[in-house]
Amino acid sequence: MVRAKERATAPARRLRLGLPKGSLQATTEKLLTLAGFDLRIRERSYYPDIDDPDIECVLIRAQEMARYVQQGVLDAGITGIDWVHENRARVKEVADLRAPWPNYGPVRWVVAVKEGSKIQRPADLAGKRIATEVVNLTKRYLRGHGVTNAQIEFSWGATEAKVAEGLVDAIVEVTETGSTIRAHGLRIVCELFESVPQLIANRAAWGVGWKREKVEQIGLLLAGALRAEAQVGLKMNVPAARLQEVIALLPAITAPTVSNLNATDWFAVESVIAEATVRDLIPRLLRAGAVGIIEYPLNKIVG
Repeated sequence: MVRAKERATAPARRLRLGLPKGSLQATTEKLLTLAGFDLRIRERSYYPDIDDPDIECVLIRAQEMARYVQQGVLDAGITGIDWVHENRARVKEVADLRAPWPNYGPVRWVVAVKEGSKIQRPADLAGKRIATEVVNLTKRYLRGHGVTNAQIEFSWGATEAKVAEGLVDAIVEVTETGSTIRAHGLRIVCELFESVPQLIANRAAWGVGWKREKVEQIGLLLAGALRAEAQVGLKMNVPAARLQEVIALLPAITAPTVSNLNATDWFAVESVIAEATVRDLIPRLLRAGAVGIIEYPLNKIVG
């Protein structure tokens, strides 16, 4: 009876997973859904519901994620690799999650100055006042270019306006295309760092068998969903006489799957291709002899 009671009251195992609050939040929710998780973020709640009893989700700002993962407050989390380096966090980098989605593509941290500024290269920043959110990244970059006396101050926001209004000589700001920086009348001098979203893990948690396995599972599913997002499946029937002609048109991940249709000289052909190529490929397949072409979406591509 005592042992049964102990088992009944034993705490369930939990992996604490940090999800980024703010600009990455909606895209992260989409990614987890595509990976097969039912994630529900309730309004004004910092603890999203997820249909996995081993996972407890917590919403944390991406800028702080790496610090909490390093400290072990979180076992794993999703954040930009820029914030890992800015916080000098010693964490395990598990999976690259870059995607052609809002806020999930590569972004660049750049030095920008007002049009007309005499600053043309990193060395010209010596003795200048610079505003940025990434103070440590900026100091590290400038030291690498021999600049040790720049005045680097933390910016709480509206960073572009500070250089436009002459409050500082330069800024270090994040951008995808540079269009927002140019819209403020600024010019990019140089690029410091490129960042992409990452799944990271606490190093001690990574050493715990079931936690490592769980984080690896999450990484595998997320990466598989990302790979599938830009791919589609194609099925078609092809007469034996035209089979090689059709196969030659299919850029499969490995090779198309070909199976003989029962008691006929026709074959069923199935392949996975980039969605962007479908519009041009289907007419060519029809001309090559394929019939009954079916296009279908993919959830995940794993392995």
